[in-house]
Amino acid sequence: MKRVLVLLLAVAFGHALERGRDYEKDKVCKELAILGKEDFRSLSLILYSRKFASGTFEQVSQLVKEVVSLTEDCCAEGANPNCYDARTTALSIKSCESDSPFPVHPGTPECCTKEGLERKLCMAALNHQPQEFPTYVEPTNNEICETFRKDPKEFADQFLYEYSSNYGQAPLPLLISYTKSYLSMVGSCCTSASPTVCFLKERLQIKHLSLLTTMSNRVCSQYAAYGKEKSRLSHLIKLAQKVPTANLEDVLPLAEDVTNIISRCCESTAEDCMAKELPEHTIKICDNLSTKNSKFEDCCQEKTPMDIFMCTYFMPAAQPPELPDVELPTNKDLCNQRQTKVVDQYTFELSRKTHIPEVFLSKILEPTLKSLSECCDSQDSAACFNAKGPLLKKELTSFIEKGQEICADYSENTFTEYKKKLTERLRAKSPDATPEELAALVDKHSDFASKCCSINAPPLYCDSQIDATMKDILQS
Repeated sequence: MKRVLVLLLAVAFGHALERGRDYEKDKVCKELAILGKEDFRSLSLILYSRKFASGTFEQVSQLVKEVVSLTEDCCAEGANPNCYDARTTALSIKSCESDSPFPVHPGTPECCTKEGLERKLCMAALNHQPQEFPTYVEPTNNEICETFRKDPKEFADQFLYEYSSNYGQAPLPLLISYTKSYLSMVGSCCTSASPTVCFLKERLQIKHLSLLTTMSNRVCSQYAAYGKEKSRLSHLIKLAQKVPTANLEDVLPLAEDVTNIISRCCESTAEDCMAKELPEHTIKICDNLSTKNSKFEDCCQEKTPMDIFMCTYFMPAAQPPELPDVELPTNKDLCNQRQTKVVDQYTFELSRKTHIPEVFLSKILEPTLKSLSECCDSQDSAACFNAKGPLLKKELTSFIEKGQEICADYSENTFTEYKKKLTERLRAKSPDATPEELAALVDKHSDFASKCCSINAPPLYCDSQIDATMKDILQS
């Protein structure tokens, strides 16, 4: 697939197939002509696998087949001028039928209550939430080649579907570049005299691209879940926890820098956006933090910028130093024009002395500060703050204590050791529990911890689970 054309086709394909407008049709027809049917079909498979991440391979393949067919027919010389609009309308109608062979998005039923262009636009705007737990597992070399030799085209399609549906938040150009490189490797190695040697060599060649794609998917998934402002605060929280001895002036520019990079690159059509900007970010990390923390100093000795970024990204939170209590912002602080600076300072101070994962802090900080800032619109903001402040502080403290109890020992131990300590704690807490009940409670608690007690825990899943887990486990 020609890299220069990815932008045009992505824009056209992402919105045009459902719109049926002449200018959109012209874009799609132009891309079909330049790319050729097979590359057009492969790119369609990537795009729809991303868009309908929960759809089956058969459903996505059927949709791609229909889309490529209508594009071919309607872009052919002498085709009826109404062909494209009529066929895309028929496609949207078929998508709404109860026995539709196409993948169903959670928002599809609502779109199906609309008609005509409005329905097409609604369907075009549908997007899945990020896939926070990728299930793709690469087969062994022998399994890869066995499947490839049976049917190379089927293997390629299945791989494009599985990889794209699992890592669909990675920037599209990166996703295309990696999947193309991977399939090229498979084609070369499965027809070579020494496949094992070939795979070893080729994987080293594409290792950087593979890491860049999966890491981009991670950071872009969080960005998609949080949005820009909450994402910025999330990065601030993590940095404050990793290097609590630093100052706000050391970490805030880094949190803002990485958020700006992600906001630009996740939707960028430039293939080198992440590859160019993340290394520049790692230079800033090392300049700002390598002298503040020995672990950052160690990370900055890694061989490549990507290795440095991964090292700092997965670095666990440090044990917080002894710091004074952090008071909620006052009405004078929150109600003036420099509110953002006040929130940043408070977030930083609270984060660096609080040893619970960012997903917990983000969950409680947002409603706490929002509730407090609402006082700014009251007739007597000082009285409002005086009334609300103590209650919010009590709720915040209680939430943090519960979070610390839930995640106690997790980040400092191996999973096996963690489960041993967890079993001892829960046995002491519930001495009358039967062995079966205790085992079930340990499994439930440790499953939650394995997903939500790490520094890079998935925000959507954990946000939906934290309250129920606190109530269920801590009251047991």
